[in-house]
Amino acid sequence: MRSLFVLFASAATAKVMDSVAAVPKGWTEVRQASPDEPVTLRVGLKQQHAAALERAVLEISTPGNPKYGKHLSRNEVRAYTAPKASAVSSVSGWLASSGVKSTVNNDWITFMTDVKTANDLLDANFAWYQYEKGGSPKLRTLSYSIPDELVENIDLIQPTTRFGQLGAKRSTIFEMLPLEPEEEDDVKAAVAADAADCNPSRVTPACIRSLYNINYTPPTEGNLVAFSSYLEEYARYSDLQSFETQYLPAAKGQNFSVELVNGGKNGQNSNDDSGEANLDVQYILAASYPIPILEYSTGGRGPLVPTHDQPGPSSNEPYLEFLTYLLDQDDSALPQTLSTSYGEEEQSVPAEYALRVCNLFMQLGARGVSVLFSSGDSGPGDACIRESDQAPYFQPTFPGACPYVTAVGATYNVGPEQGVSFSSGGFSTLHPRPEWQADAVDAYIDSIGSTYSAYFNSSNRGFPDVAAQGSRFVVVDKGRTALLSGTSASSPVFAGVVALLNAARKSQGQPPLGFLNPWLYNNSAALIDITSGSGVGCSGNSAFRSGARWNATAGWDPVTGLGTPDFGKLLAAAAPGVENA
Repeated sequence: MRSLFVLFASAATAKVMDSVAAVPKGWTEVRQASPDEPVTLRVGLKQQHAAALERAVLEISTPGNPKYGKHLSRNEVRAYTAPKASAVSSVSGWLASSGVKSTVNNDWITFMTDVKTANDLLDANFAWYQYEKGGSPKLRTLSYSIPDELVENIDLIQPTTRFGQLGAKRSTIFEMLPLEPEEEDDVKAAVAADAADCNPSRVTPACIRSLYNINYTPPTEGNLVAFSSYLEEYARYSDLQSFETQYLPAAKGQNFSVELVNGGKNGQNSNDDSGEANLDVQYILAASYPIPILEYSTGGRGPLVPTHDQPGPSSNEPYLEFLTYLLDQDDSALPQTLSTSYGEEEQSVPAEYALRVCNLFMQLGARGVSVLFSSGDSGPGDACIRESDQAPYFQPTFPGACPYVTAVGATYNVGPEQGVSFSSGGFSTLHPRPEWQADAVDAYIDSIGSTYSAYFNSSNRGFPDVAAQGSRFVVVDKGRTALLSGTSASSPVFAGVVALLNAARKSQGQPPLGFLNPWLYNNSAALIDITSGSGVGCSGNSAFRSGARWNATAGWDPVTGLGTPDFGKLLAAAAPGVENA
């Protein structure tokens, strides 16, 4: 019998798995990678029963289905996602034939090697690239291939061609305004006079609870709400204590815990970035106290300070690292609700990577975790250019346009609330329209006729799904009060609401809501329909004279989704009999 080494060495052809025609706009090659530089790669193996898992998740998540709420265990999910044994042995053998050791975790194979070996294995050319707007350099290749014999076994290998047009994932904070001492005093005085006043110039915890009719105090045992931190953003204990004292006295004394992933840290020094993470924890707490809160701090950059001669390393792939870590956890360790306030353009992500990450979010939903994401802060898009042909096109966000996350847009004002100009929304370029949103989105498409029809795929997944306030949130950061705006604020607020719903269900012995979207679209009457305001973008594209806009309208729209929460109605739908008092 011929050895695996001989088999693969003699293979005459290889398939290009992914390629980029040129160095993406905004990126510059710094230098070729040295042959002996280390590189760690992850191989995603094809799952045997991916379609069956998707059907199971929809059954588990659709109200009225006999399987509704019967979430899967870790091992049950892994049974769906497991690759064929022959796929594992073939890929492991291919790596071993080049002297590369690998580790297998269900449908992932991870290996570390040097650049020369990686180039030879993948017919690649790894180099260091720098994004013009900053961030650490990335080790990437413009193309990679695998032997034809392995094509049926492999979905993707990363990090390879994933540059990320926006650089590293960025938080969806649209604006941060630190207040001068006298301005801070004015805010404190106004809050002291009427904490629940939803003044357009500021949003406070009491305003959120009043506006969204939140009066429920849940039990804490067995409940957990979490948020994700990336890019060296760390929530600060001292800032949370100050926030509680000044703006949320009902929760005074509650803290949060931190779980470190992939070399993440728990930075509490004055020079550590904290604005995004502080916003997340302070407004999850505002909506959901006293439910325990967990921060997942995920590392994704090497510790080396870049220099001219040595500008790396940096892999910066925290979605894969974070999600595979989370899905490896025991069932009892998972939170019921998870909020994330980071994103980038969908077109900046290789399609196979975006689809694989979306599959991981689906697996979390299968296990009973409600996953919420900020929808983004650029309306229909920023430059609104489709990179493949430079044509004008609206830019959906990743992962917000994944159908297995609940995307949260933003509003401002009260009486009535309006869609805020930066709230992102639109239609995915990758994901077809799910059945659970077909009626709601079709009604919107019918209402706008041919408006903008050349700039989006009207048959695909529409987002956001819901919305919440997102403008001028009062936050304590590094000891000072600041006003933060963005869908970064909206997602933790809505996540706090969902955490309360999950806690109420637990108090009745019911399972958590898990993957939310089918339930939300089935209970849209429990949301406050937002019918005015617009999401505005594309101002830098000459094809749109004064920018482009999605308008908020009756029913679903790509600015505010189905609307903002009316907690009393949502509670009645999720946990009938539990009092909102």
